[in-house]
Amino acid sequence: MNRTQLLRSAGVAVTATAALLLAGCGNPSGGSAPAADSTSMPGMPGMSMPAAPAGAVDDTPVATDTIKIENFAFSPTVATVKVGTTVTWTNDDTDPHTVTSMDNGPIKSPTMQQGDTFKYTFTTPGRFEYLCTIHPFMTATVVVTP
Repeated sequence: MNRTQLLRSAGVAVTATAALLLAGCGNPSGGSAPAADSTSMPGMPGMSMPAAPAGAVDDTPVATDTIKIENFAFSPTVATVKVGTTVTWTNDDTDPHTVTSMDNGPIKSPTMQQGDTFKYTFTTPGRFEYLCTIHPFMTATVVVTP
């Protein structure tokens, strides 16, 4: 199993576990009203989802050529650039990180210490998923448009 398949399998397991945990969460009084800090799920009476935690990851695409690494995350998690753009990653964490393509893609940084930068120029359109090989839960994407 390659790295991407392993990460996706782990994601399915986490999603399934979260669904089971959420299914067990409800109103402690046994009624069908959602808890005060949750969002009611349409079409599913008595089911609710907890409100998104503060600082939750936002995967809305952002047009930018700079990506920060801080708090063990890439920001933005989805960057959009045009072909020919050079993207710069900066490690603002005290821990070392890498920027490495999934599925043997073209991006491969050395280990970056705090304050280090890594640059890569995208020459073809596509979707480039990457991760930190030291902390594989850190993932993000660069979408390159013509």
